[in-house]
Amino acid sequence: MTHPIVPQIIQLATPVAEKLELEVVNVVFHTNQRPPVLRVDIRNPHQDTGLDDCERMSRALEASLDAAEIIPDAYVLEVSSPGISRELITDREFIAFKGFPVIVWTSPPHDGQEQWIGQLIRRDETKVYLNQKGRSIEIPRTVVTKVQFDEHT
Repeated sequence: MTHPIVPQIIQLATPVAEKLELEVVNVVFHTNQRPPVLRVDIRNPHQDTGLDDCERMSRALEASLDAAEIIPDAYVLEVSSPGISRELITDREFIAFKGFPVIVWTSPPHDGQEQWIGQLIRRDETKVYLNQKGRSIEIPRTVVTKVQFDEHT
């Protein structure tokens, strides 16, 4: 379950990232740790996301968070790149990673399967398209719960 403060943090972090020519990919606030950990995943759409990108975002976001006083108690800010093992979410990612091996999870099962593995062809408004050994598979987006890179191929 998403922490109730996450939408405010995304709203604050997005323009900070845009000024640095970065994108916010994911935000998670781990309150079960002491001190709590605010993790912000970023991506550089122009090149591989590097340590420099994370450091620039961390400094800029920390100043904005302190000024906004959204989080009243002590916390740890972690800014990182989600890496290749992550979930595909944005239209831009589905375009950029065309041809990459992915796993698509569905619920309820689509054609009797909950997991589909293949090369990503594309995603449109209604379906996710995979190439499975030369055969095109069309999976309705209404049943897709997650699409992520297949690290095992």
